[in-house]
Amino acid sequence: MRITHALGWYFPDSVGGTEIYVAGLCQRLQRDGHDVAVVAPDAAVVTPRAYQHDGVPVFRYPIPAQPTRDEAQGVVAARGTEHLIRWLREHPTDIFHAHGVTTGVGRHEIRAARDAGARTLLTHHLPSLGYICRRGTLMEGGRRPCDGLVAPGKCAACILEERGVPTLAAAALAGLPVDASRVLGTIAGKVGTTFGAAASIAAGQAMQRELVSVTDCMIALNDAALSMLVANGAPPSAVIVNRLGHSHRALPRRATASARLPLRVGFMGRLHPTKGVYELARAMTMLPRPLQVAVEIRGVIQSDVERRVERDILAILDGDPRVTLAPAVPPDRVLDVLAGYDVLCCPSTWFENGPTVAIEAMAVGTPVIGSRLGNLAELVTDGVDGRLVAPGDAADLARAIGDLARSPATLETWRSHLRPARTMDEIAADYVALYAELLAQDGPDRRELLCASAS
Repeated sequence: MRITHALGWYFPDSVGGTEIYVAGLCQRLQRDGHDVAVVAPDAAVVTPRAYQHDGVPVFRYPIPAQPTRDEAQGVVAARGTEHLIRWLREHPTDIFHAHGVTTGVGRHEIRAARDAGARTLLTHHLPSLGYICRRGTLMEGGRRPCDGLVAPGKCAACILEERGVPTLAAAALAGLPVDASRVLGTIAGKVGTTFGAAASIAAGQAMQRELVSVTDCMIALNDAALSMLVANGAPPSAVIVNRLGHSHRALPRRATASARLPLRVGFMGRLHPTKGVYELARAMTMLPRPLQVAVEIRGVIQSDVERRVERDILAILDGDPRVTLAPAVPPDRVLDVLAGYDVLCCPSTWFENGPTVAIEAMAVGTPVIGSRLGNLAELVTDGVDGRLVAPGDAADLARAIGDLARSPATLETWRSHLRPARTMDEIAADYVALYAELLAQDGPDRRELLCASAS
């Protein structure tokens, strides 16, 4: 099979969970004899460029560094995507597999691939789930988990608050009838963006329906995401689940550890507000200093936001000697570092499709304390193989850490109940079966036939 993977960023410019996922998938597909390529937009170039990464051909096409409002929202195709359309014509592909909806990868590009004769798939790695969450976090008001059900008034108020509009004013503007909002939204600049918020959400709903119509099959990474997609109108037959796993060939052997102190707690990931690192820092301020806990925060710092978060958490901790900030972990050391922790802390405040680091931790026998939210609530069985806490609740997180520090023998019980971790080999095998099934079906009913066989 000839398989093209499309995503919003790629190596070597960007290193993230989706990029690692796609690279691991490509390696396994190539190993099994398939012809694989990666395409991705690049706002830093003005002409297309081609190169190889780990033996996989990569095509990067230019998009604007400052897209227009319509380009950023997916209303129109971003300038530069015509290079991708030309590439698709020159490089016929059987499967066009998109991994998220971003500027330069969305319904327009998926439709172009379908028009070029490819079967089309979309795996939802991002909490936006296509055009469902304009805020991109599935956090209503930025403070509480959202049910994911799109409504113009509700969602417009949420994005207006994000843009700094006071809560009462945001609610009033979001309550405009969609037709009136659509007319007012034609005003240039921020005024039009503000008054047009409700109409913009309604347009997003229409774009989501079109996204479903041009995609042969959508893939969710967990049951919660699948339920949200279906609740927003995707036919149940159009969406299946292919759960995340880890990409490592060999796992380090972990010696069975007796209960001991201090309790070694790890945090590994981006130093971003959505990852719950503020909650972890505040939780430590709530635990008495004599309590024997050693927390290591291994944060990825690549942006001004992450540098600000680092400063903020240092201020919150106020020199607490129990907490250490250390550099990000090199990829080849991740499993060894995770195996050295007693428990990994993943107190995310936004919807997590993973996180991959939690899957890796459980694979090496390290239990997880995670938020009762998104895929973390499906990975961890509360009180059996780990602990779930309320998202954004530092006090609840403090109780979870304190309970373990006072009764570290609980860890051995949790470890004994950890399930075998899913692997990228299993993920790739499931995708190959899905690709083959898509290619075997002809005619308008192929999606129904596909998903009937998958169930």
